[in-house]
Amino acid sequence: MKLVTFLGSHGRDRLGAIIGPPGDEHVLDLATAAHRDHVPATAFRSMLALIEAGPRALDQARTLAGRHQIDEDIARPLARVRLRAPIPVPPQVRDFSVFPRHLLDAPVGMRRIIARAKGDEAAAQALQPAEEVPQVYRDRPIYYFTNRFSIVGPDTDVLWPSYSKLMDYELEFAAVLWGGGANIAPGEAHAHIFGYTIFNDFSARDAQLAEMAGMLGPAKGKSFDAGNALGPYILTADEMPDPYALKATAQVNGETWTDSSTRGMLHSFEDMIAYVSRAETLMPGEVFGSGTVNGGCGLEHDRFLKGGDVVELSVEGLGTLRNRVLSSAA
Repeated sequence: MKLVTFLGSHGRDRLGAIIGPPGDEHVLDLATAAHRDHVPATAFRSMLALIEAGPRALDQARTLAGRHQIDEDIARPLARVRLRAPIPVPPQVRDFSVFPRHLLDAPVGMRRIIARAKGDEAAAQALQPAEEVPQVYRDRPIYYFTNRFSIVGPDTDVLWPSYSKLMDYELEFAAVLWGGGANIAPGEAHAHIFGYTIFNDFSARDAQLAEMAGMLGPAKGKSFDAGNALGPYILTADEMPDPYALKATAQVNGETWTDSSTRGMLHSFEDMIAYVSRAETLMPGEVFGSGTVNGGCGLEHDRFLKGGDVVELSVEGLGTLRNRVLSSAA
């Protein structure tokens, strides 16, 4: 299923399912459909409520979606629905870094920023990536925590923080968990994945560069209002044939900046779940970002966003996540 959170007629978040053929897609209000069928609607109050209710509730959602395909009074055209982030406030957001080309090329971009700050363009142009990914990234899936309260959905403007001049996108996809627990075995981890969505980890590169010298991970380089975009929907795991072979692209104002894929991850989402859950309890609804796909950000291409740019991230099967970036002076 394709599941969304959308803004209802009274300004409240509603849980919906995308139904209908391509070109004529509608969003079915699942709670209203449940009431109409005299089905308890508790599990359909929100995306988190559905996730926490487990597989039986998801089966009920499928039944409702199949039964109400033509009920136009409770299914609005997708084009007329304001989508929110699928989970507007996740219980937790962890972002990993597991794509080898990004791990090699992004540090070169950071060193270019340093060289240019010193006025040495020749040095900036002469920089080359390392030949091998640092062993620590091969040994374990490295991650950081980002601000779970700064999540926005598709077609939302991102006002860039005034302390940053180097605006960048990061093309990622994410797994959303539905089974909690601790000490999850790698062979059991897939059963803990509810579904997948697109993740844009917007990055203030100049702020990130300054604070990473503190060796505690990114802070204001990543955490600012609207700095994390998710959406447009969650595709449930049962409908994802292979999450590790998806075409992934990024366009800025219609121009392709990234043409990549989800292939080549050093660690799978299953590996991440097993690693993080060691002596630590995971919660339903947590979001695990894949990290930037190979070539998936402007830093790797020596290009940065400017005020007014429209960024569109597309991942095969997961739709397109669109956001406009506005500079603070705009």
